[in-house]
Amino acid sequence: MYFYQSIKNMEYFLNKHLNKKIVGIAGVGGLGSNCAIALARVGIGKLVIADYDVVSESNLNRQYFFSNQVGLLKVIALKETINKINTHTEVETHNIKLTATSIIEIYKSCDIIVEAFDSAEMKQIIIETVISKFPDKYIVSGIGMAGWGNNNIINTKRYDKLYICGDGITEISETKAPLAPRVGIVANMQANQVLELLLAEK
Repeated sequence: MYFYQSIKNMEYFLNKHLNKKIVGIAGVGGLGSNCAIALARVGIGKLVIADYDVVSESNLNRQYFFSNQVGLLKVIALKETINKINTHTEVETHNIKLTATSIIEIYKSCDIIVEAFDSAEMKQIIIETVISKFPDKYIVSGIGMAGWGNNNIINTKRYDKLYICGDGITEISETKAPLAPRVGIVANMQANQVLELLLAEK
């Protein structure tokens, strides 16, 4: 009985502090979809998600989508899934290929922004844009999650308002594909870092 009461107390604590928070997620592939699900499960009040891709069968080995969602826009499919998990988390969707200009407009109301792109170029664009245009906002990035194994080199590093989750070096290649275990670890590390930052403000 005490165990279940403790869980209820923790849920009340989280809801009290998180249900008014807004988190932006840029890209909802392997990192973004899994991170968004984790944040919805802990009761984030609102998620602002942006991506322009559609769900394909090749995504299902690591991204939080289902076979009956193949062909749907990723932002629509993810919103549908989040609504089944937590109806109290509002999901604002943007079916768009992000640019420096649209990043500013879409994520200006967010408390924290999660970078979850596959492309190194897009990672650089959003990190530089957030740091220069939103100097008071935190950005949580994922870099280095390809392949498998080497759990001990996956960590989080801080550079002022920028947090980087991953091993920082393992890039996707023909011999190192993005696979569910490592991608999921980094995505959940990102969500955990967001949670730490938001709860530190309480």
